[in-house]
Amino acid sequence: MKIAVIGAGIIGVTSAYELAQDGHEVTVFERRLAAAEEGSFANAGLVAPAYTTPWAAPGMPFKIISHLLSRHAPVRIRWPLSRSELGWMWKSWRACQPDTYAANRQRMQRLASFSRERLHQISADLQLEFDRSEGHLVLLRSAKDQALMQAGLQVLREAEVPFKEISQEEARKIEPALNPDTPIHSAIHLPQDEVGNCRQFALLLKNESQRLGVDYAFSTTVESIDPTSGEPASGVDLRLAGDPALQHFDAAVLCAGVDSARLLRPLGLKIPLAAVHGYSISAAIREPINAPRSAIMDERYKVNISRLGNRVRVAGTAEIGGAPDHQRAGTVQTLYKVLHDWFPGAAQISGGVQVWKGARAMLPDGPPLLGASGIPGLWLNLGHGASGWSLSCGSARALADLIGGHTPAVDLEGLDRYSLKL
Repeated sequence: MKIAVIGAGIIGVTSAYELAQDGHEVTVFERRLAAAEEGSFANAGLVAPAYTTPWAAPGMPFKIISHLLSRHAPVRIRWPLSRSELGWMWKSWRACQPDTYAANRQRMQRLASFSRERLHQISADLQLEFDRSEGHLVLLRSAKDQALMQAGLQVLREAEVPFKEISQEEARKIEPALNPDTPIHSAIHLPQDEVGNCRQFALLLKNESQRLGVDYAFSTTVESIDPTSGEPASGVDLRLAGDPALQHFDAAVLCAGVDSARLLRPLGLKIPLAAVHGYSISAAIREPINAPRSAIMDERYKVNISRLGNRVRVAGTAEIGGAPDHQRAGTVQTLYKVLHDWFPGAAQISGGVQVWKGARAMLPDGPPLLGASGIPGLWLNLGHGASGWSLSCGSARALADLIGGHTPAVDLEGLDRYSLKL
């Protein structure tokens, strides 16, 4: 089939690759100048099925309220808030019920485990070399932090995820460069989790997909999607900015982040997507002996510190509302604080630091939308939120199977809920 993919983030690139692998003729449309320029650009890079969980969790509304006046809050609400953002928050709070959370958590972790397997398979088959390292250490600063982790650890036990509760001495053996002046109460070690450079992988896979015949149209905005009917013209027509002629395709896959909502609204699909912004700072390693070996999570501040080749990346914060182009100085300072707490001599922070704020298109209850849209010829692969990197390869493979009329190797129950009132 002749298929259009709308969006060239990590979700769009993996989708294009899998469809081309299946023999389809694929064109990718991207409004930016290159692939992986938005939410995939400088994210934390964590590939951790155990930590791929919904933001809408029991107790989350109270946590958000308690953080409103906190200097180093992991979750922030910024003003002004639009009506759609307020509605999104209300839907998210309604999804915080224990049963809803448990079902959505299972859906996300099931897909994340499959996605990690597919990531490894693609990387091995294509011999892709990108910055990556294995292991994930969750640092707990106090007994209270440890107590708050117990419910999450029980979830890991039930899912049979390998982990070990370890002492501060054991944590420092795994990560010798941890600052001895910052107290550690205990830690959680997840040996099967890993960290990888999402953007590097996306660019490498883009090149591989081009070898399979995928065409990328950058600096090209899709203005509308128009379903067609009747043979032989069934499928979808795309209207591109500045081009009066319609582009016809047998099918289209929509993975355009937050912009997906704009394209779906005229079709009668009001998908509650919101931009939940994350921040990161990336800097060159100053002294390798003082840098982390892999991925570290500061559980109290929900900040990741990762080693990506010759750089250190510090990422965190979930921010909704406010001006999308405005970087909050206090949030960036939180990232610097956590880096200094744990690895004060790791990075060259006097100059050349890359500060990034990126929008993650998130649905209020957590899992992405994956599958048929209900409109003939239009397929959805969107709403992955902060877990796009963890879910990308599995989502793409499953969607390609659906389009090809095959049964995916992963259970997609609950991920095609476009018609549900979220």
